[in-house]
Amino acid sequence: MDKFGYRKGIIAGIVVTVCTVYIIQLFHFQVLDDTYKIKAENNSQRVETLYPARGLIYDRERRLLVDNQAAYDLIMLPRQVKRFDTTELLAILGISREFLERNIAKCKEHSPYKPSVLVSQIAGDRYAVLQEKLYRYPGFYIQTRTLRKYHVNHSGDLFGYISEAGAADIEKDPYYAAGDYIGTTGLERTFEWLLRGKKGKKIVLVDNFNREKGSFANGEYDEVATVGEDLYTTLDIDLQSYANLLMQNKKGGIVAIEPKTGEILAKLSAPGYDPRMIVGQDLGRNYPSLQNDPLKPLYDRTTKGRYPPGSTFKPLQALIGLEMGVITPGTLFPCNHGAYIGRFVACHGHKSPVNLREAIETSCNPYFINVFSRVLESPRFRDVRDGYNEWRKYIIAFGLGVKVSADFEEDNGLIPTQEYYDLRLKTRNWYSSYINSLAIGQGELAITPMQMANFTAALANRGYYITPHIASPTNDSLRRRVQRHEVPVDRAHFEVVIEGMRRVVTNGTGWRARVDSVAVAGKTGTAENPHGKDHSVFIAFAPADDPAIALVVYVEHGEWGATYAAAIAGLLIEKYLKGTISGAKRAEEKRIIETNLIFPGS
Repeated sequence: MDKFGYRKGIIAGIVVTVCTVYIIQLFHFQVLDDTYKIKAENNSQRVETLYPARGLIYDRERRLLVDNQAAYDLIMLPRQVKRFDTTELLAILGISREFLERNIAKCKEHSPYKPSVLVSQIAGDRYAVLQEKLYRYPGFYIQTRTLRKYHVNHSGDLFGYISEAGAADIEKDPYYAAGDYIGTTGLERTFEWLLRGKKGKKIVLVDNFNREKGSFANGEYDEVATVGEDLYTTLDIDLQSYANLLMQNKKGGIVAIEPKTGEILAKLSAPGYDPRMIVGQDLGRNYPSLQNDPLKPLYDRTTKGRYPPGSTFKPLQALIGLEMGVITPGTLFPCNHGAYIGRFVACHGHKSPVNLREAIETSCNPYFINVFSRVLESPRFRDVRDGYNEWRKYIIAFGLGVKVSADFEEDNGLIPTQEYYDLRLKTRNWYSSYINSLAIGQGELAITPMQMANFTAALANRGYYITPHIASPTNDSLRRRVQRHEVPVDRAHFEVVIEGMRRVVTNGTGWRARVDSVAVAGKTGTAENPHGKDHSVFIAFAPADDPAIALVVYVEHGEWGATYAAAIAGLLIEKYLKGTISGAKRAEEKRIIETNLIFPGS
């Protein structure tokens, strides 16, 4: 074969190869693959998103708390819309002309070729009328989805709510598209990944009146929606409801934990709101009033409220002093209604001097300021600044000043750093007397109720806490969120401190927390408030020797820890451990329920 013939053969081979490839591709597209056929027939088909039902939410006894109910969205496909009876549609939907025109403009702006939600969450009675007359409205169709249905009328901040996904949500997660709903706050937000499920799609055939005529290709190209997983919480709804009752007309927060497991039994922020107020179309009507309410019902005081712990901080000071060896259970300090320790610190009327158990029982201020001074000024440290850094490590180890729960958006609170005081005091040569208000839970300390409840659980456990959580660890993802945390204090030191806390309830200021035949260990606190009456604080756990519940109660403007917080804690402990309130406590219960501590401007 000559050179010319060889080249001719190569060219012919290339032509045959290219033709073969084209023939195979055409066969695939026209015979094997319906993709282009589907696109060509789009004028008679409609792709509908199938929204899954969200997972349900239960309490620890598998009682249903959050359910689903049917809802309907009116979808608009702008390029298919023709002239329609506007007046009739307004009457069916119960909306204004301005609302309709504004939403039509939004749909067209989003895309003339893609479906958009025109009116969302249409009630069942209006949907029935609309469905009958929908053939008169080409370019419109109904999309079914679900809304939340709450079986309780309180704790809206805990459950959270669902709203339409915003631009930031869509940008962050490609799963979402315009018109999708997403958990916005509370459990709905934290566990969105678990509850939301997975969307599906359905391709339907429609006639020129946009009426559905059946499934395309017998549903071969449809994708089934996957229902969201259920969330089983550790919440005791009876205890939660009772806490809500006791906190009516009060501001503050309650967190109760099962110490051995870290399971959250109750978590109440007061005042709160009824979660049913912001479901579906009610969200747009009621949210602004909740947002503008001066009592801030949308604000979660249990995880974001910053409070000084007051005298509830003293058991921790005692443990640090014992662990560092600067005191023993028998160490005595004088009081005499107060003491000069750099400044005069007043105290209650009790005997003097007192040992550690007695100091906890009587909440002796000078005693714990002395302990604090001994810790910071210990000879083992180069200076007070180093002593403070070591003291602060103990505080952080107990979960104070840091986020402790994986299930909620928490504020860190504040345990000031040594650098903070260097700047504030304008010197590196400072002394314990400059900051001795920290010794009694005042000064710059700012701690959330969630952190205080967790600290109380660590006391109850004699030296460790389990990550506070409200989701039962039913799968590996949830199990990994829960860990055991040891605190660097010898277990032996806890017994003397707990004995002092038992005396607080049996003989001291926490007497209102007594529960018949149950040993309760507690500590009252009065948290100074520069904006009005002081806050009432109480921490407790019971039974003292084998704790089943540990809790904190904050009552804003309650003035004395014994007056309200201790009483509420005692009632909650009795309710949880015994299931009912005894006749002896009914008068106390009535007093608490009828007390109104929400003052004008508070």
